[in-house]
Amino acid sequence: MSILSFAFMQRAFLAGIITAILAAVMGVFIVLKRMSLVGDSLAHASLAGVAAGMLLGFYPFYGALLFAAGAALAIEFIRNAFRRYAEVALAVVMSGGMALAVVLISLGKAFNADLFSYLFGSLVAVSPADVRVIAGAGLVIIVSIALLHRELFAITFDEEAAYLTGIPVRAVNIYFTLLTALTVALAVRVVGTLLVAALMVIPPAVSLQLARSFKATFVIAIGVALSAVISGLYAAFVFDLAPGGTIVLIAAAILVAVILAKGAISRWIR
Repeated sequence: MSILSFAFMQRAFLAGIITAILAAVMGVFIVLKRMSLVGDSLAHASLAGVAAGMLLGFYPFYGALLFAAGAALAIEFIRNAFRRYAEVALAVVMSGGMALAVVLISLGKAFNADLFSYLFGSLVAVSPADVRVIAGAGLVIIVSIALLHRELFAITFDEEAAYLTGIPVRAVNIYFTLLTALTVALAVRVVGTLLVAALMVIPPAVSLQLARSFKATFVIAIGVALSAVISGLYAAFVFDLAPGGTIVLIAAAILVAVILAKGAISRWIR
């Protein structure tokens, strides 16, 4: 029997493919902006949102999105206050988000079992409603990136020069961080809050090792993310593994293989 004959696997693959594309595209900008930990910070905040949703009885995704968006705004606010020490914003939001998540989880001991699927991802937890939300929000993210790609390119490499050319740097940064928060919230269902940041960092890291142009960076990052997600979901189904961990391990293995191969080729050429 084919793996795709199961409705829950169809949903998992569809949600995973969309998530892989979004995480890779957003991840390229995040890595180039030297803000690789922003995914971790927003993921911790989204975990608090999931816990709040379960505690108060509303759709946990909405809680994840609301808390991640709030964390995104907090990051930009603190980053502007510490312009020379941007990593301070990430550390503050990450620790604050995790602390809030721990408190909310402790208040709702009864839903700790359900929370596991949000921590590490789940094949059976992706519902038709989740797929519709992921597809709709994913379309918004892709369209936004397509419309703002010139501004994002300029800001990514030189914010001061972008400001002098008339680009509203602060507004674009805030909107981009909100899009990142939305991407993190969407990816929670497939990868889990504890591992979503890795999916946003590892594929771009692989592409930076191989790409020779900005466009190629996106193509390779998306290819790596899709390969990791598709093979990870398949392996998780066959061997009964946590999908989030399986996906990230495969992505990490690809990165290590690329680094070793490049090193071997460099030594052989010399």
